[in-house]
Amino acid sequence: MTENMNTFLVLLMFSLVLSTTAFQPLDDNILDGLIFQNDTAAINLASTDYGHIVKINPEAVLSPTSLNDIETLIKLVNDNNSSGVSGSKTVAARGQGHSVRGQSMAEKGIVVNMTSLASLGGRIVVVSNSPFGPYADVGGEQTWIDVLGETLTHGLSPVSWTDYLDLSVGGTLSNAGISGQAFRVGPQIANVYELDVITGKGDLVTCSRTKEAGLFYSVLGGLGQFGIITRARIALAPAPNKVKWLRLLYTDFDVFSRDQERLISSNGRTREKGGVDYVEGFLLMKQGPLDFSFYAAPDQLRITTLVTQSGVVYVIELAKYYVDTATVDKQDLEVLLKGLGFVPGFAFSKDVTYLEFLNRVGAEEAKLRKLGLWDVPHPWLNLFVPKSRISDINSGVFMKILLQNKVPAGLIIVYPLNRNKWDDKMSAMTPNEEVFYTIGLLHSSKVDEWEAFDNVNKQILEFCRVARIPIKQYLPHYETQPDWINHFGSKWPNFQRSKLTFDPNKILAPGQKIFTA
Repeated sequence: MTENMNTFLVLLMFSLVLSTTAFQPLDDNILDGLIFQNDTAAINLASTDYGHIVKINPEAVLSPTSLNDIETLIKLVNDNNSSGVSGSKTVAARGQGHSVRGQSMAEKGIVVNMTSLASLGGRIVVVSNSPFGPYADVGGEQTWIDVLGETLTHGLSPVSWTDYLDLSVGGTLSNAGISGQAFRVGPQIANVYELDVITGKGDLVTCSRTKEAGLFYSVLGGLGQFGIITRARIALAPAPNKVKWLRLLYTDFDVFSRDQERLISSNGRTREKGGVDYVEGFLLMKQGPLDFSFYAAPDQLRITTLVTQSGVVYVIELAKYYVDTATVDKQDLEVLLKGLGFVPGFAFSKDVTYLEFLNRVGAEEAKLRKLGLWDVPHPWLNLFVPKSRISDINSGVFMKILLQNKVPAGLIIVYPLNRNKWDDKMSAMTPNEEVFYTIGLLHSSKVDEWEAFDNVNKQILEFCRVARIPIKQYLPHYETQPDWINHFGSKWPNFQRSKLTFDPNKILAPGQKIFTA
C-alpha cells in the first residue's frame, strides 16, 4: 500500500510540475533528482531553431548532467502518460537546434538540452588501433568540429562529413549526414560501427549491425523517432593536411551533370590516379546574390559577365586531399581535368589546409554573424532527385520557377550521389536509382519575407508532383501522416513496427509530426 501510494504521489507531483504554466523557483523544480527549467531564456532557446520560422513553447527544459537523467525523464513521462493524471507529454532531444521546421521542439512537452552533457568531459575517445580500424567513441551531443579537432591530434579524421561542422553527432546521424565525400564513402550513417541509444521506453541500449540490429538500423536516419543517440562509434582514417580546392564553371547543364556523374564514378580511376575526394556543385544566377569569396579580384568581373549573359552558371566544386610530403602539381591537375567540358578559362583553384576546407562554412558563419545575417529565417527545401529526372529539374525549376520569377538565389546546391554507398536497411530514404542528385535550396530571408520563399518551395513540390518526379525530401517536413507514409513507401511498415517496439507511447521527437500529425 505504501509503495503504491508513493508511486501515486510521484506521478501526481510530476503531473503538477509539468502541467502548470510556470514552475516554482528553480530550486524547487526538482523531481526524482531532475532539475527542470522554464525560465524565459531556457524556454526561448528550446522554442526556436535555425529555421526561425516555427516557434513552439515546451513546458520545460531538462539539462541532463548524466545519461541516467535522460533515462529517468523518459520513464517518468511514460509513467505519467500511462496514469492519465494530466494528459500525454512528449520529449524532444535538442542538440544544436539546426532544424528548420521545428523538428527539435516539443509543444507542451520536455526538451532535453543535449549540449549540457558536454560538461561531463571525456566524451570524445579516439582509439587508433582495433581489429576493424581506428575509431572514435563520441557523445551524441558533441559537434563535428570538436570531433575533428580531437581526432586530428591523433593524425586521424572521420571520413564522412556534412558541409557545416557545428552540428551535433546525434542530430546528423538521425538524418543521414551528407557532403561531397558521400559519393565515395557514403553518408555519415554508413560510417558508424556502434551506438548507445536511450529508447522511448527509457532503456539504454548498445546496438550495432550484429547486436540489437533492429534498433541500430532504425535509429540511423530515423529522425529521432526510436531513441536518443548518446554515443556513436565513428569510423576514422589517416588524416590528410592539405587540399587542392577547385571550381569549374559551366553554361550547359547537360555537360555539367555529365561531368559530375563521371567524377563520382570510378571510371577506371582510383583517387590516386586522377580521382577526387570531394564533388559538389551549385548555381550562380543573374538575380544574385553572387558569392565571390573564392575567386581572385581580377576574375570576378569575368564571372559576373558570364552569369549575366547566361542567366545561370553551373559550378562543379572539387577537392583532392594530400599531405605535406606530396603535392598536386600542374600535371596532376591536367589529369584531373582532362576531358571535362567546363567553359575554357573558367577553372579556378587554391590550396588550403584540410581543416580550412572542412570548416569553410564555419568561416562564412562568422562573417554572417557580424553582419546580423545568420539568425534569420531559413525557408529551406532539400530534395533527392533520381538521375533520370535531373534535366527536368533544370528546365522546370532552375530555368523557370527560379530564373523567370527572379527569386533571389541564395545558395542552391546540386550534386550526385551513388546509392550503392547507402545501406537500405537504415531508415533514411533515397530515390530508387543507382545515381541520384541532392538539391538544396538554402534560402535566407528577412523576417517578413520567408513566406514568399516558402511559396516558391511549394511551387517546386507541385511541379515535381505534376511531372511525376519521384523525389524524396531530405531533412523532410510533412504536415500529415499520409504524406509521411508516402515518403517512407515500402519502409513504412517496418518504420511503424520499430516505433511500436522502441517508443510504444509515441513520446519522442513530436516535432517531426510523423505520429502526432
